[in-house]
Amino acid sequence: MIKVCYIITKLDLGGAQKVALAIGNGLNKNLFNVFFITGIGGILDKDIDKTFKIYKLRQLVREISPIEDLKAIITIYKILKIERPDIVHTHTPKAGILGRIAAKLAGVQTIFHTVHGYGFSDKHKWYLKYLFIYIERFCTLFSTKLIFVSKENIRKGFKYKISKKNNFTLIRAGIDTNFYKNFALKSDFKKSIGINHNAKIVVTVASFKPPKNLKDFINVAHLVTKNIKDVVFVILGDGEQRKELESLIEKFNLTNKVILLGWRTDIANILKSSDIFVLTSLWEGLPCSILEAMCCAKPVIANAIDGIKEIVVDNKTGFLIEPNDYEQMTKKIEYLLLNDNISKEMGKNGFNLVGEEFNINYVIKQHEKLYLNFM
Repeated sequence: MIKVCYIITKLDLGGAQKVALAIGNGLNKNLFNVFFITGIGGILDKDIDKTFKIYKLRQLVREISPIEDLKAIITIYKILKIERPDIVHTHTPKAGILGRIAAKLAGVQTIFHTVHGYGFSDKHKWYLKYLFIYIERFCTLFSTKLIFVSKENIRKGFKYKISKKNNFTLIRAGIDTNFYKNFALKSDFKKSIGINHNAKIVVTVASFKPPKNLKDFINVAHLVTKNIKDVVFVILGDGEQRKELESLIEKFNLTNKVILLGWRTDIANILKSSDIFVLTSLWEGLPCSILEAMCCAKPVIANAIDGIKEIVVDNKTGFLIEPNDYEQMTKKIEYLLLNDNISKEMGKNGFNLVGEEFNINYVIKQHEKLYLNFM
């Protein structure tokens, strides 16, 4: 039996978290024994308790905190010495750094890290950006393999000398494509949020933190609702910027036009009830939320960054926008809201584009093969 330890910063309802849990659940139970190390306070915490052995660490937090980070490394090290896993597989930037260091110190022979997007971007101050780059380079020295979900992240890895020849592989982020493609509406979502049946819905799924750039989403809502009255903007998610976003909504007098629903588990039902999916992120890996929207036959309007450029085909499955150009995003949303036939055609194109490469069962098989190759 091969023992695998997954380390992830926090079990929010994000793409990296859902992918890690799906892989852990899907691995052949006759070959693999899986346990998790994570921070506390994630929405998926209670779900994982029923399935896996899990260690929840108060010290494992997203924010940079030298003392807490050192404590997290020591605690993870102690857990790994007790559990003695054959493989440590880290997800998310912070867990990827602390988890790999602890695994190396604990003598774990096989260490994988999945890059679901880097923890740095051109939007960071230059010294913070290069601090993250040097730390990533350091952790790569004792990574058996880097797993990338997008080709753009591979390119960026080579650019910053994080990736090296033969130390990486491409395994896409995956979702249950059959579930989303075949999902039938189970409840009247519009009625549940108090809007009329003919109203249009523009939806996004994102945590409330700076990389997701939800202020642009609200700016777009402000501009669109000036010209088109019967439209509502819905945000699924939560996080540290909630008060800022609520203040911006109040400032623009959008209380009845921008609805913050928090984290939801009925995402498929909401996507099926919506008209357009929008993502304003400034950096990403390969967003599962876009794959889910495309499988629900919704056109996607998103910033032309990272893996998004590999799954959204401009003018065919939706529109790609330059980051922070929310005025152009506004125009494209208005265009689709006023041209229903084009919107539906783009949605169908996206539906047909999402193939086996993004199916979670295929992704699980790729991980099994990778793990076995190093045993």
